[in-house]
Amino acid sequence: MNFYEKKYIVTSNEIDEYQHVNNVVYVQWMQNVSNDHWLLLTKDIPKLDYVWFVIRHEVDYKKQGVLGDEITVKTWVGETAGIKSIRHFEMHRGEVLLVKSQTTFCLLDATSQKPKRITKEVTNLLLGKK
Repeated sequence: MNFYEKKYIVTSNEIDEYQHVNNVVYVQWMQNVSNDHWLLLTKDIPKLDYVWFVIRHEVDYKKQGVLGDEITVKTWVGETAGIKSIRHFEMHRGEVLLVKSQTTFCLLDATSQKPKRITKEVTNLLLGKK
């Protein structure tokens, strides 16, 4: 499985009125990390004729991050078939699981913006296979 991870240090503008990381921040981190991972996977492809569009987020908040915490966001691609691909996320503070989530993406044709079937080539790219 092809994992990707990125670390964040929680800043004061990411804290809500309850003194923990705002839920929207976790979703933003999911977006950032999935985008960074995709850019890494496609760095050798000059021009892509497809794009990904989020159609569903599922987020389970287990524990809370607070100011100054170092949070590791880990992602990997799961089931990919038809026009949809599921990307999984886990966010940890050390060994403590804070958030577990998944996002369902739909593959779209870059020009028409209409759903496009995921090819074996795209699946291999997502899984880090050459």
